[in-house]
Amino acid sequence: MSSPFGNGDRARFQRAAAVNVAGNAVKIAVVGAAGLAFGSVALLADAAHSVADLVASAVVFVWGGSRYESADETHPHGHQRIEPLTALFVGATVAILGLILLRESTLGLVGPVEVRASPVLVAALLFAMGDMYLLYRYTERVNADLGSTALTALAADCLNDIYTTVAALVGVFGVFLDVPILDPVAGALVSVLVVYQGVEIGRENVTYLVGGAPPPGDRDRVVASLRDHPAVEGVHDLTVFYDGTDLEVEVHVEVDGEMTLREAHDVETELVTSLRALTDVGDVHVHLDPSGVGEWKDAPEGSDASRE
Repeated sequence: MSSPFGNGDRARFQRAAAVNVAGNAVKIAVVGAAGLAFGSVALLADAAHSVADLVASAVVFVWGGSRYESADETHPHGHQRIEPLTALFVGATVAILGLILLRESTLGLVGPVEVRASPVLVAALLFAMGDMYLLYRYTERVNADLGSTALTALAADCLNDIYTTVAALVGVFGVFLDVPILDPVAGALVSVLVVYQGVEIGRENVTYLVGGAPPPGDRDRVVASLRDHPAVEGVHDLTVFYDGTDLEVEVHVEVDGEMTLREAHDVETELVTSLRALTDVGDVHVHLDPSGVGEWKDAPEGSDASRE
């Protein structure tokens, strides 16, 4: 039977996002029902966290696949920035909900705690842990080839769900041990973890959206690729930055000033092709300069953009 999403990377992406939607919906139904039935703040906090996950995975499903669309008149550089934008929405949603849950948990700490002990609470949380673990493993496996930041955010959310569910279990065991205050304490801990997770997801994807610089290792890969070409005599004015999740490269390369225009064209084509073959590199702009002119900007001593 053919998949309703079709084939290819975009289909795999959307299928993974759809599975995340379904997995979170099932967890919400099971954990939320148990929390409401027995008055557990910890379970309600865990279920509410998954409401944010459900919204986030739905957003990724609807808009995240746009990264696989080709460049067009309205997006001449492609749609790479849409994916980190959806991931940023994931982070913001998670962080805001975490703050709301923290407030509710704090109210539980200062007010009366009325939680009824039941093995159903433990069973619901154990189910949630299994659900999230399977979802995490599936999302990671699909994303091993896709390298999607949105799916990475969803996978991290699944893994953190397991941690928050463990915290909720501690609260439930407190109810069984006649220490009901542990339930809102666990709810508060879950809330703090949720806020931290949302902030971290947002921080990473803001870097992609604002065109931030990549780690030094990515610049080193670019320089090494350029210097491997036998015609290259120097590299200067190098800029490597994020265009969405892709890397964009702008660089001036020094070559023999006596080569013909056709030879220079061939060298430029070879340099652009070799750079685009590097992992995560998208657009490349190479400007050729005759060696020895010295018109480039001064590079800091030790910079990988200085001349050889």
